[in-house]
Amino acid sequence: MHVVLAMSPHTGVRLAEVGFLLILFAGVWLVAAEIPRLGIHRVRMIVAGVALAVAGLLLIIATHSGHFGQP
Repeated sequence: MHVVLAMSPHTGVRLAEVGFLLILFAGVWLVAAEIPRLGIHRVRMIVAGVALAVAGLLLIIATHSGHFGQP
């Protein structure tokens, strides 16, 4: 059984944009995790790690199936 995933280049670009936005979000959360007055350090690190993992997955899908980065 083969599963074929196809999407338009426009959808690939949108997925990549969401992936990059998640990377930005994760960066801000990592900075916030290092500020001791905000508390919940471990939770912020976990949220940032999950955001980076989802962003990586979206960028892989956008690059492979959506032809993101190709003319």
